[in-house]
Amino acid sequence: MNTAPAYQPRFVFWLSLAQLVTWGSVFYGFALLMEPVEQELGLTRAESSLAFSLALLAEGLLAYPIGRWIDAGHERAVMTGGSLLVCLCLVAHSLISNALGFYAVWIGLGGALAATLYTPAFAIVTRRFPADFRRAIIMLTFLGGLASTVFIPLTAWLIHDFGWRHALWYLAALQLMLCVPVHAIVLRNAPQKSQATTQHHPSNATSSLLLSDHLRSAPFLLIGAFVVLLMAATSALPAHLVSLLRESKLPETWVIAIPASIGIVQVIGRALLYFFERHFDVHLANRLIPCLIPLGLLVLLLTPHFGIGNHWLVLAFVLLYGMGNGMLTIVKGTAIAQYVDMKHVASLNGALGIPVALARASAPLMLGVLWSEQAGYRYGIWALLLLSLGGITCLMLAQRLVAGNDEDKA
Repeated sequence: MNTAPAYQPRFVFWLSLAQLVTWGSVFYGFALLMEPVEQELGLTRAESSLAFSLALLAEGLLAYPIGRWIDAGHERAVMTGGSLLVCLCLVAHSLISNALGFYAVWIGLGGALAATLYTPAFAIVTRRFPADFRRAIIMLTFLGGLASTVFIPLTAWLIHDFGWRHALWYLAALQLMLCVPVHAIVLRNAPQKSQATTQHHPSNATSSLLLSDHLRSAPFLLIGAFVVLLMAATSALPAHLVSLLRESKLPETWVIAIPASIGIVQVIGRALLYFFERHFDVHLANRLIPCLIPLGLLVLLLTPHFGIGNHWLVLAFVLLYGMGNGMLTIVKGTAIAQYVDMKHVASLNGALGIPVALARASAPLMLGVLWSEQAGYRYGIWALLLLSLGGITCLMLAQRLVAGNDEDKA
């Protein structure tokens, strides 16, 4: 008999609010901090992009041990400590005076993000609410999806009115006053072992396998490749999007409004998925949703000067990329539990930390290196398009393999 608890909306809301603040103040904040830091420290675009890549690398290196700690029931200490570290690193960021300090604080922020962003949060709700983990994850991303919408204009205003150093103080204060107490209070009474049972996995026989068996299995390797390639494709653009738009000579209001609107579209996509996914095949949805990313990138490439002069094409990019990125978060966050194993979900996702980190760390740097005054970001966008298509192919192969295994067992 299934006695696993259904998800608790209040619990998920508070976790989602903390996601909003952390994603907005750190991940999306970098795009706005990049140019003023470059000007003050005398860095090139490739040198400043390296800081973000180092943060992503540090996040990935710590993903596996953090996943193991969460599977062992230490979620409260992990996320509370991570939020406190974000606060301290943002304060340290405001005091930097050279490139070495810039890189050091972003390495620290990367380690903190490993303990606070979606990967640990998804593992926590999957462990707590295995009977309805997918809907809990969708709810968790609602507020988190608005991070760019809220924090890009907020951070831009703070930098404009107070300077980038003082702006970091305000962002650090949000971490200290909101994220730290939320994680300390909400994550009490963590389950010491995963509540997932074999009846929640599409292939019951796989639930008896050891973690080491799953790490060598074809479904895990294919899903891992899917996650890594799509993560690279979607991680590179946010750090450069503001600069890309400024190169097009757009008014500053448009430069801020376009990436901010992507956040709103992400949430709309997740809401549609939440209310309507029970009316269609979830595996078909998992195949179609990632296809929106290359379609959005293709619109960006097929338009002159990235289509900025054509408002309809800009709208098409925002809709395709925004909805795709928003719903892709759900597909990536649930793929391991759906196609590999739920019992070890935090450890399995954590095992992808290093390859994901390498992909996410190299992608923003690659985009910076491929940028040129003559071509702008065009060659980099082509590279992201090819990466996304490769990832979609891996997902389809994994689905076919798991479906074939289930038919053989039947």
